[in-house]
Amino acid sequence: MLAIERRNAILEKLQAEKRVVVSELSHIYDVSEETIRRDLEKLENDGFAIKSYGGAVINENSNLDFPLNVRKNWNVAEKQRVADVVSGIVEDGERIILDASSTAVAIVKQLKEKKNLTLITNSVEIIVETVDMLSDWTVLSTGGILKGSGLALVGPQTERMLQSYRVDKAIISAKAVWKDGGFFDSDELHATNKRTMLHAAKERILAVDSSKLGKTAFAKIGSFSDIDTVVTDKKPDDDWEEFFKKQGITCRYPR
Repeated sequence: MLAIERRNAILEKLQAEKRVVVSELSHIYDVSEETIRRDLEKLENDGFAIKSYGGAVINENSNLDFPLNVRKNWNVAEKQRVADVVSGIVEDGERIILDASSTAVAIVKQLKEKKNLTLITNSVEIIVETVDMLSDWTVLSTGGILKGSGLALVGPQTERMLQSYRVDKAIISAKAVWKDGGFFDSDELHATNKRTMLHAAKERILAVDSSKLGKTAFAKIGSFSDIDTVVTDKKPDDDWEEFFKKQGITCRYPR
């Protein structure tokens, strides 16, 4: 196992269990305790962990963007339910935008039953995922600067490309949805690109699992007036449903 693979595995374990122990990790990955300590030091320097005696704990205050290959293993069942609902909204022949999120990766897999889609994305993983659909779909990459943690293309070139098109639906995700503020990402470049995606679409869809409701993050993507539909994995609490209704937003979830 490469060092980066091991650190990502440790990060997944941290996310799931909130703490890890050096001696246990040394046994699991068959490396020295000193190697594990260096891994934990790197995760601490990156802002994901806080070292403690004999191990480390997750940095709960981190607004950093976790690597995509870690995030896509979180809330897998919830993202699948979101993807199922989104698939029922997208129609054959439509032009859509998908962002570079782990939720969007789940969505595009579910959309493979659709015919003649035109898809614009800044996600390298989604581009790779759709290679087997190129005989029927048209897939456009935004171009831009590759941001490694999320395998996302971002920056001014991405913005210019997104501003050049008008699509039927933009489907984006968010790290947090907060009643008093709107919806947020952990990274300003991602937030800016997602905002532009929404402005390019006739119908604007926010696809988030229910764990994001009531949370806040660093960079604002938009206000509730910027979206038409929220798709989530289960029926929200009554106060959230009422809130979305007052905002003129359709809330969709598995029935």
